[in-house]
Amino acid sequence: MIQVRKFGDLGTFQNFWLNAHYHFDFAGYRGAPRRHVGPLIVWNDDEVRAGMGFDPHPHSDMEIITYVRKGAITHKDDQGNEGRTEAGDVQVMSAGTGIWHAEHNREEEDTELFQIWLLPRQRGLKPRWDAMKFPRADRAGQLVALASGEADRKGALEIYQDATLYGTFLNAGQSITHALRPGRVAYLVVARGAVDVNGHGLGHRDGAIIEKDEAVKIAAQDDSEVLLFDLPEVPQFQ
Repeated sequence: MIQVRKFGDLGTFQNFWLNAHYHFDFAGYRGAPRRHVGPLIVWNDDEVRAGMGFDPHPHSDMEIITYVRKGAITHKDDQGNEGRTEAGDVQVMSAGTGIWHAEHNREEEDTELFQIWLLPRQRGLKPRWDAMKFPRADRAGQLVALASGEADRKGALEIYQDATLYGTFLNAGQSITHALRPGRVAYLVVARGAVDVNGHGLGHRDGAIIEKDEAVKIAAQDDSEVLLFDLPEVPQFQ
């Protein structure tokens, strides 16, 4: 079973420096019912103008993943972490007992990114931040684990949840299949291009929930960049 969320139907927020589209209810936006998917509660599609960004603000008990699609974002927090994440690369932050951080686009071009939030499997963890490069060539034609809390997903950034975020680049005509174990659900977003997912067409920046299926079958109609989150159907949060 698949539920498609077209980009044009997403909730929106816009000001002079931020153009945001919400795959789920977020902040003050409450549109058509957009239920969470397991522990996944936020998937924001953000465009941040050059020289602008999010000033220092707090988080707690949340796993936050940032996937940069264009440009770069610079992170700085009150734990002494600071780093610049470029297009195609990923950063993760475990807010845990509490962290203040800022994210700014210090580039000369606008930055495009996905910001993704999950409930951790446990409250009160120690805050942490990390980032990693994921070369495009390594993801050509295969799903590569980018962030994961599953023990057998080596080489991925660590998150504190029984979930794995995968990324792939597919040429037009290529296809790939990801098996879904019992009790699992997937959320898929097309970062670029157009694909067919289990018989449903998805375009640029569309999303989809896939559940009660044994597999996610992705066939690229155009050259495409795809993210797939494999998640527990029932959130684990203690």
